[in-house]
Amino acid sequence: MDLNTLWFILIAVLFIGYFFLEGFDYGVGMLVPFMGKTDEERRVLVNSIGTFWDGNEVWLLTAGGAMFAAFPNWYATLFSGFYIALILMLLGLIIRGVSFEFRSKDKNPKWRNLWDWTLSIGSFIPALLWGVAVADIWRGVPIDQNMTYVGGFFNLLNPYALLGGLTFTFVFLYHGTLFLNLKLEGDLLGKAKSTALKLWIPTVILFVLFYLYSFAETNLLQAGVLITWIVPLTAAVLLILSYFMLKGDKPGWAFIFMGLTIALTVVMVFGALYPNVLPSTLNPAYSLTVHNASSSPYTLKVMSIVALIFVPIVLAYQAWTYYIFRQRVGTKSKLEY
Repeated sequence: MDLNTLWFILIAVLFIGYFFLEGFDYGVGMLVPFMGKTDEERRVLVNSIGTFWDGNEVWLLTAGGAMFAAFPNWYATLFSGFYIALILMLLGLIIRGVSFEFRSKDKNPKWRNLWDWTLSIGSFIPALLWGVAVADIWRGVPIDQNMTYVGGFFNLLNPYALLGGLTFTFVFLYHGTLFLNLKLEGDLLGKAKSTALKLWIPTVILFVLFYLYSFAETNLLQAGVLITWIVPLTAAVLLILSYFMLKGDKPGWAFIFMGLTIALTVVMVFGALYPNVLPSTLNPAYSLTVHNASSSPYTLKVMSIVALIFVPIVLAYQAWTYYIFRQRVGTKSKLEY
């Protein structure tokens, strides 16, 4: 395995970590004004992710930094072509972060209601747009021989990409409710369980539709038995099992199975994409690959050494954070966001 492939795998792993961790707090954020009927209930919902959300976003920064350093041509083409979509995503992330900080600054119900809704909208926008972006990256976009995106904003909003956006949104919503089953107590815990059971049906439907539509829009059929059939079908089985685990009062297993579903979905996308990193719909010869989009071998070597040293430290620190704040939260919690 060459360093180009190694860094492609590492970036896939970083996106797995990002979608797994940030996915559940996107889901919780979207649900705050809907599940929380009183200010007290909404405060508990916000508290459940208040100690994690900013740490989870580090995975996105790390993935973007790794992409910039290891595959600068991929980074340049992607960020220039998806510029408007990424600006909208950034705005969503900004108002989301501000909501956490400003909500508790005033006890006025209108003030708190405003920031609860901005938290929900700020969580919905990136959840939707990440699904659109992943679907477009896998499907391919118009790229010319100079590695330049030559399409427009509405090229990105094709039916397949929009289905991907809806799929990611509901996957994160369901994932968020499973996380709440691990963090809440009292009446809100029962509400989290019933909400999760209701969200499971549209999540499964969208997941299956996205998988089937991928046969028509991507190269999934040519990806080999492992990526085409075994990985996605295993993900589907785990998604189904998460429902029965939750119904059987085993929320920990339900959350783990859903996390594995997300991880295997990313594996399917990156596995089918390889060796491309951004296919061209104009001409396959114009596609960006792990070789023509990468940095020099020396750069990849230095980055590998740095990653080998610091990635375990970051993982250990984040694991410690989740361990420290593992307790359930309720209306008696002194923590307030």
